[in-house]
Amino acid sequence: MSLEISKLNAGYDGTPILRDVSFSVDDGEIVGIVGRNGVGKTTLLKSIMGLLEPETGRIQYNGEELTGRSPDEHAKRSIGYVPQGRDVFPDLSVEENLLVGESVGDDDETRYEQVYDYFPILEERAGQDAGTMSGGQQQMLAIARALVGDPDLLLVDEPSEGVQPSIVQSITEDLKQINDEFGTTILFVEQNLSVIQGLAERCYAIDHGTIVDEITGDAVSERDQLEEYLVV
Repeated sequence: MSLEISKLNAGYDGTPILRDVSFSVDDGEIVGIVGRNGVGKTTLLKSIMGLLEPETGRIQYNGEELTGRSPDEHAKRSIGYVPQGRDVFPDLSVEENLLVGESVGDDDETRYEQVYDYFPILEERAGQDAGTMSGGQQQMLAIARALVGDPDLLLVDEPSEGVQPSIVQSITEDLKQINDEFGTTILFVEQNLSVIQGLAERCYAIDHGTIVDEITGDAVSERDQLEEYLVV
């Protein structure tokens, strides 16, 4: 078992957001967390990454307790994170942004060559300030930054947000290929139906901070079943 979440409760300033969330992700899987705006998807990823300390519950990765540990400690255990809204450093160059990603993992292996193979535009614009790039290019940079350190687990928050459809499709295909080529486990949150169906092997649906369904097998390709948790 790679990632195990047990009875997780978390929120902000005393306001509960996540309520008794439990699920697991096996090594090498691509699993989606799906749901509408404001149901707790981002809060869940922040909790897993150590950016938000849970009130109760447990987060275990490869049998090791990570509950309450810092994001740096998560990164050293080979967990990469692509935040919602990309959150690149706008005044740093593409190359300087990628250097930040080397902190992921506890060894010296990096994946610059592979990252540039997936996202050649980043190599072409290595000296360009990240803030001057398009939304889609910044999303590529955010994913590349997380991949440079060769993570075993990649957490991706809303990869389609603010990105034009053609780039969304390319990013979806790239994430799928990264999983195939490197065996990288991917846990992502998303509302875009095409991304969910193009990427996820199975999904957990979240509503009002609670896991309400697990969607597996052929059901992932059934539009009606997914839309139940995506459409307001």
